[in-house]
Amino acid sequence: MSVKDTRIKPYTAEKIKVQPYEHMAQYYETDQMGIIHHSNYIKWMEEARMSLMDQMGFSYKAMEKMEILSPVLSVKCEYKSMVHFRDTVVIEARIVDYNGVKMKVAYRMTDKETGELRAVAESEHCFLSHSGKPISLKRSYPEIDTKFFTLYDEDGEEIIE
Repeated sequence: MSVKDTRIKPYTAEKIKVQPYEHMAQYYETDQMGIIHHSNYIKWMEEARMSLMDQMGFSYKAMEKMEILSPVLSVKCEYKSMVHFRDTVVIEARIVDYNGVKMKVAYRMTDKETGELRAVAESEHCFLSHSGKPISLKRSYPEIDTKFFTLYDEDGEEIIE
């Protein structure tokens, strides 16, 4: 007579294949030299981060409904080549560090047509209650905490080049 194994397997989150975010450069984003002004890259990073959160099933809108805020602590962007009006930029965003209280997102921006590297960047964020106090998603919202591990880059590689 064989014994049936009834142990519960540990939970392992399925990794989500994240689709890159695409942005077509607009005329109003250009400067006097006819290239995209550097400040716009930071806006594009935010758009890509919103897309990343949507894909993991926890949008910023849902986060705010739960009165969780995620302010930017720091931003770093290295510009590699120019983006012009009507160029489409593919932005790969990935979480490279996360501990439940803070996260770091890395971005790689390339030209859709040529594949040329346009910029690499990082942003760091924390999680706060609506009253501005730091919170741990791990402790306060474990169901949300597990969603971050579906996107987390376990290699923790930074893509700043």
